[in-house]
Amino acid sequence: MPSFRSRLFIFLLKYRHLLKFQKKRTTTVDGDTSLQALRAEVERGADFFGKLPEGFTLEPVMIGNLNTEWMRPKDAPRDKAILYFHGGGLVVGSIRAHRGIVAKFVKKCGIQSLLFDYGLAPEHPYPQGLNDSVAAYKYLLEHGIKPGDVVFMGDSGGGNLVFATQLALKEQGLPLPGASIALSPWTDLTNSGESWIFNAQKDTLCWKESQTTFSRYYAGKNDPTDPLISPLFGDLVGLPPMLIFAGGDETLLSDSTRLAEKARAAGVDVTLIVGQGLFHCYPACAPMFPEAKEAMEEISRFVKKHLKA
Repeated sequence: MPSFRSRLFIFLLKYRHLLKFQKKRTTTVDGDTSLQALRAEVERGADFFGKLPEGFTLEPVMIGNLNTEWMRPKDAPRDKAILYFHGGGLVVGSIRAHRGIVAKFVKKCGIQSLLFDYGLAPEHPYPQGLNDSVAAYKYLLEHGIKPGDVVFMGDSGGGNLVFATQLALKEQGLPLPGASIALSPWTDLTNSGESWIFNAQKDTLCWKESQTTFSRYYAGKNDPTDPLISPLFGDLVGLPPMLIFAGGDETLLSDSTRLAEKARAAGVDVTLIVGQGLFHCYPACAPMFPEAKEAMEEISRFVKKHLKA
């Protein structure tokens, strides 16, 4: 059973628009939704997840045309890194919108992170976001960070890229990172998991219809079952250890459980944690309630174990 604080937090999330004196919040996203307005709404909500801690530095870096940013806590080693793939259904989101989220995990782990603004659909459909992700990883390797000293981490649509990028690296014969962490990853852009049915009424926080709309935007004319679009359908043999979190009440739950099951069958070291009664990407809300705080602790242990930090 979810904790009292988590249930209170869910209530506040559901009705936070009233605290801002707004008549309603966005609950449905379809083909008629203004992406400009939706992206602006996401940017406005960035500070909800926290601000940059004292002693942190931000260093913008351009990798070709790719906008990236180093986030560094004081005294963090320069030979290890978390490559963070921001969420937003591959359609919204940015470095700025995720700074507060990433900063919490960076602070807890004591490891620097590289965030990047991959190309967003529909203006930049597949494979732009994937190509940008591979470029960001290559940048780390080219600047002296060993593959085993990199952890991939991402949420939602960014979780898709966490795994799709590893499949792309396998195809290209490039070394894989030391480990990966995904918060509620969107691994199946056909949206065929059972949780889309049994959690349809429970999931009151995610935008209705958004995954159908965003899948169409991102896949474009490509087959959404392509493993580089939907990593659930890929060959997971040889992937490094992975830590996956999912909310028990989210519609995307099956995307996590099925990927974890398939990865285990392929011999991958997988840890799957499902927060019963919780929501999409709940660890991003640490330390607001016990389950999120526990998730943050688990992430820190996992990163330190695999980076030997």
